[in-house]
Amino acid sequence: MRNESCIVQTSLGSLQGIRKNDVIQFRGVPYADAPEGEYRFSPPRPVSAWTGIRDASNHGFIAPQPPSPLRQAIGESSVEPPQGENCLSLTISTPAIDQEKHPVVVWLHGGHYMTGAGSLDWYDGAELSKDGKIVTVGVNYRLGAFGFLHYPGVSDGTMGISDILTALKWVQDHIEHFGGDPDQVTVMGQSAGAHAIMCLLARREARGHFQRAILQSPPTSLAPLSEAKAFENGRRLLDILNVNPKDPQGITAQLKAVPPTKIIQATGKLAQEIERFGQLNLPFMPVFDSLSTPDHFIEMVAKGAGEAGIDLIMGTNREEANVLLGNLKALDPALVKERFASLTGKEETIERYRGRRPGSTTIGLISDLITDYTFLLPTLRLAEAAHEAGSRTWLYQFDWAPLGNPFKACHGIELPFIFGNFDSYKDVPILHGADPEVVADLTTAMRRAWIEFIRIGNPSVSIPWASYEPDQRQTMRYASIIGAVGDLAEVNRFLPR
Repeated sequence: MRNESCIVQTSLGSLQGIRKNDVIQFRGVPYADAPEGEYRFSPPRPVSAWTGIRDASNHGFIAPQPPSPLRQAIGESSVEPPQGENCLSLTISTPAIDQEKHPVVVWLHGGHYMTGAGSLDWYDGAELSKDGKIVTVGVNYRLGAFGFLHYPGVSDGTMGISDILTALKWVQDHIEHFGGDPDQVTVMGQSAGAHAIMCLLARREARGHFQRAILQSPPTSLAPLSEAKAFENGRRLLDILNVNPKDPQGITAQLKAVPPTKIIQATGKLAQEIERFGQLNLPFMPVFDSLSTPDHFIEMVAKGAGEAGIDLIMGTNREEANVLLGNLKALDPALVKERFASLTGKEETIERYRGRRPGSTTIGLISDLITDYTFLLPTLRLAEAAHEAGSRTWLYQFDWAPLGNPFKACHGIELPFIFGNFDSYKDVPILHGADPEVVADLTTAMRRAWIEFIRIGNPSVSIPWASYEPDQRQTMRYASIIGAVGDLAEVNRFLPR
């Protein structure tokens, strides 16, 4: 394939990208200076200008991170990208560098706030830009303790969110140079990326930086950490790293001298210690004391969306938790009963779950329970709250899976249908057994809806899809038959609200 260079002028300096087919791509574009050395836990700093032409043909570092805990289901990226703390960069794909002002979508990746990068091949925005005539921007931001450690005098636990906000500000200031329209920006995120968007919606700092948002599989039940809980996790990390907490002046210096690999290893140990059956406990995630209860978090997200006039697409997959349960083979019946009792109020609710899924296993029932209470039900509550706050919201559920695939319609399976990067997903276990014709048609339907939402704020151009109303719960169902149905979440009929 023939590659051609392309140069764009910005107020920071010149960038040379590459042309592939009909799309121009700029990689490793810095949006903040490197958070290294003495700046390891600091807020992002303005990016320094450069002289000459900066090569933007190669991706930058991804944030230091462990292997993905979901790799048994999603596989590994085709190329193992280099890691480094100098990771605050963007991947920009544009259909043309012209005066047309194309709509912009900014992508925030998932990964438990621990893994992933916007520059991975899975999220390459070239196909999306080509098909939709839009500018796509993938964001690399700090993860784990580097992005979310909360410890007084060291860091406040919001560095990763501040990175994302800085990237959005960069888009406002510079995306016109790449053919983008700063007044037509959609943020799109999956899993932790969707949760990060919720954090942005709940806080005023992000107002004016985007006009629409797409939340794919948001773990809506997870509120940001309280300062007390985050401090507890931070203190334990210091213990594991043998950092002396009795020397406040020296804590920062000690932490900044620890190699990234040791911090990642210590974080893994901490994650194992706080792991609880049937729960999603993250050792590091955004810390906002005022948003640290789920109900209030949902309320403030909806209020923020309504006040800012943000329209939303949000949705979940039918068996989100199938991929999150790892390689569980057997379960303690007492733990299962406790989890059902804790979440639904009654141990016997498991029988209702069993009745709606013929041939179910106990692991499958626990997966359904976690899917409902971590993703589906709280996302429905958010949709209702956003509607009441004045935001137009379109709700979806992704129900398709390859016939016989054990992962079913699990967390993350919808991603290749949005980006269209199936070459990067060809060996991914969750897609084994997929019918290519079904995949192609489903991709066309989903991408068309997402693109039209990004372009004009309405995903109902090709297939009728009414915005969400609490009395109907109108939901677009992406499956072997595509269409909008009412009250897809039949589980609501017997579970407490």
